[in-house]
Amino acid sequence: MQNILTNLVRLQEKAYGPDREAFSVIDVDAKRCVGTSWGDFARMVENAACAFEILGLKPSDMVAVVSNNCPEMLITDFACYSNRAVPVSIYATSSPDQIQYIINDAGARFAVVDTEAHYQAVRSIFDECPTLEKIITINPTIKHDDADKDSMRFSEILELGAAASPACRAEVTLRASEATPEDIATLIYTSGTTGQPKGAVLTHGCFNAAMEIHHERLTTLSDSDTSVCFLPMCHIFEKAWTYFCLSKGMRVAINHDPKRIQEALPIASPTSMCSVPRFWEKVYAAVQDKISAMKGVQRILVERALKVGAKRNLEYKRLGLEVPWWLEKQYQFFDKRVFDKVRKVIGIQNGRFFPTAGAPISPEIVEFLHAIGVNIVVGYGLSETTATVSCFPDVDYVIGTVGTTMPGVQVKIGEENEILVKGPTVMRGYYNRPEENEKAFTADGWFRTGDAGRFDMSGAIVLTDRIKDLFKTSNGKYIAPQAIESRLGQDRYIEQVAVIGDRRKYVTAIIIPAFGALKEYARKHGIAFENVEDLIENSEIKNFIAERIERLQKGLAGFEKIKKFTLLPKEFTIENGELTNTLKIKRPVINSHYASEIEAMYC
Repeated sequence: MQNILTNLVRLQEKAYGPDREAFSVIDVDAKRCVGTSWGDFARMVENAACAFEILGLKPSDMVAVVSNNCPEMLITDFACYSNRAVPVSIYATSSPDQIQYIINDAGARFAVVDTEAHYQAVRSIFDECPTLEKIITINPTIKHDDADKDSMRFSEILELGAAASPACRAEVTLRASEATPEDIATLIYTSGTTGQPKGAVLTHGCFNAAMEIHHERLTTLSDSDTSVCFLPMCHIFEKAWTYFCLSKGMRVAINHDPKRIQEALPIASPTSMCSVPRFWEKVYAAVQDKISAMKGVQRILVERALKVGAKRNLEYKRLGLEVPWWLEKQYQFFDKRVFDKVRKVIGIQNGRFFPTAGAPISPEIVEFLHAIGVNIVVGYGLSETTATVSCFPDVDYVIGTVGTTMPGVQVKIGEENEILVKGPTVMRGYYNRPEENEKAFTADGWFRTGDAGRFDMSGAIVLTDRIKDLFKTSNGKYIAPQAIESRLGQDRYIEQVAVIGDRRKYVTAIIIPAFGALKEYARKHGIAFENVEDLIENSEIKNFIAERIERLQKGLAGFEKIKKFTLLPKEFTIENGELTNTLKIKRPVINSHYASEIEAMYC
């Protein structure tokens, strides 16, 4: 069996011709997308592959990539696949210590870096990485240190490969022809919420299976679609999704700066984009805020539109039922006058398919998005399973679940309600971690996800929480903190939440407000402040947040509800060790950093 990724770019060039666009880069400042054809993509991959061979890269060697999303990441990945080598992507937000750990754990021989900061970070640890031989810089503005004899530019890589000898090209071609599904495709390093990250070994066989089951399941997508590459490509969700899009012939629009995604979306106008729930939580909060500010006829119109949208899309379209003509006419009226305007503001007026995973998302948000014609497709997966384990089917999906199991993937519920997975997309194991591998798999080969869940009556998977995040109050009541945090996260005045309560009398929370929105509220209501510290200490502000929390907790059991909270003046950050690179809360660190604030809530 051939590996899908090994020759994907060259095969797509033949299938679509050299002139069709493969991907583009979103230039936010110039408000345009700069495209690259399949022919140019294939040529750059071939030249980079030859350059790596000239520099001594061998099959199974590791190449670290520390970068924001950019074409060079894709070129490096596919150049490595041509050599049967292994690209290892490292988050652009990683510290020098984290980069050093992964380079040494993987034994990487080359490091491809994006920015000046990345270059300086790798330079600072170069002598502590015994396997590292060369740094390759992407951004042409990076100034190499005068004493640096170990670095070269990505442009030089392409030039070196362009001048490669026939013998070099023949060697790369031979390597690609000898590739097998058992070859390692990549190492995906887990977030490390409670310790050092582990490298999940994903073989080409894992990606072969992942591509096939997505082609089988996602039948509404075609090569006329465009997807924005927004999440970091070192995240398995974005990496696997981008590969799927390329294998489908979909155009991929690369967004380099995740902080400018709201500017980028209207420029690319995608039909699809994978994202995490936080993106949609912010969209929901912003739209809800605008609706709450409306008055009179305008508000009545929007509320009526939402009722019609919910009835049409949730009661009929979701179930695959024919929409009554009178309802369809109403929907088309509101879609043109209300929903289309909302989608244009977001930048997804052409949107058709939006896979979302990585954290819990409120059913209320999912229902709202479907009501306004945004097809958000909730799914579930892990680094260790080459992303998707389950997702919403086209029809008969159940909101509040993470969909039904993908073809060829097996799921069962084990002890402590743990979700167990088996199938061809499951990793080989963790790199150089035999002890961890024993813990990660059952005796009969099922992968332990660490997530608690169950099947509902329809056969869809319902997630409860991360097992290690579940805690018990001193009254013996189990609490799922992520579920509560996702409820509060939909509020436009709340940016981050950490729910507390393990072995405590009641549940509390550390809350970081959305300061932009909160300042706007304070000014509107005549609340004086000079800085954010003034805001969070103000009794009116505290009462305002408390009222919103109480509304958001409607339907929760009494023992689940947050009884007290503390507002903080600064966000949890990756740099302070409070968040992982995938923005998940490191609960032990939060508990340690804010021990005094937490204790004060239990006095």
